[in-house]
Amino acid sequence: MTTLKDEAIRYIKASDSSMKYYNLTPQEARAIKVVPKWTSPHSPQLAAIETSKISVRDGAQINVRIYRPVLDKILPVIVYYHGGGWVFGNLDSTDAGCQLLAEKAQAIVVSVDYRLAPEYPFPTPLYDAYDALEWVDDNIQHFGGDASTITVAGDSAGGNLATVVAYLAATLNGPKIIAQALIYPVVDVDFTTDSYSAYGEHYGLDKQGMQWFADHYTDRQNYKNPLVSPLHMEDLSVLPKTMIIAAEADVLYDEGLSYAQKLAEANVEVEHIHMPGLIHSYFSKMAFFEAATIDTVEKIAHFVK
Repeated sequence: MTTLKDEAIRYIKASDSSMKYYNLTPQEARAIKVVPKWTSPHSPQLAAIETSKISVRDGAQINVRIYRPVLDKILPVIVYYHGGGWVFGNLDSTDAGCQLLAEKAQAIVVSVDYRLAPEYPFPTPLYDAYDALEWVDDNIQHFGGDASTITVAGDSAGGNLATVVAYLAATLNGPKIIAQALIYPVVDVDFTTDSYSAYGEHYGLDKQGMQWFADHYTDRQNYKNPLVSPLHMEDLSVLPKTMIIAAEADVLYDEGLSYAQKLAEANVEVEHIHMPGLIHSYFSKMAFFEAATIDTVEKIAHFVK
């Protein structure tokens, strides 16, 4: 059994003492879910943070939040998709990480508030994610971005959306993506791996919780659909250079490693970063995992430059 860092143990004790979300309805679980606010001397000072509504398909609108570290330069752009199992999450849940990413990468970060399951199951969150990418590409000059340097990124379910969006962009002649940064992404809806056996309870993301998320996102016959489980895409060679950041004590560890190996076999430049002593969801829990999140952001910033 892995030796967890002190902050991981502290988070596990806090979360294990609370009601398990997967015994509730999504609406009930959202009502009690609280992300501790991050206050720290390491909080970045950005030039501008702006939240706007954008139009997506079918006449709907979603929110995006644009983080600009400076106002007088043309900068690279990172389109970011939050985690939360396609059921939880919003612009606020990933706000701290996006602020840090904008500062450390000296890039404009556009965080996407895609609609959530089960009210909006697959493929709506994916369509929102892709439509937001196209909006960024179409409007990039209005907020000082460089259209030739777009990266997609995300954590967990957001990492899933990011890599599928990158695939769609490549195969549909969409916006040019130069890199993808995936933090413990969902890439194969399969609950039988060794990491599920080792970390399926008490490590931040339980096996039962992941099954709950998947069942709210899509029907079970879609589990191996490549747009749900991108590990099963036939041709990964169209994807851009990739960084996969993996928490050691995470049910998703094995599928992320398999994805990195399959990308390498397809001659995609890939880095697989092993984060020892960490658990799933650390990136969105800055109040517990500040040092690890800053380290992760610095790795991504170096990768996308």
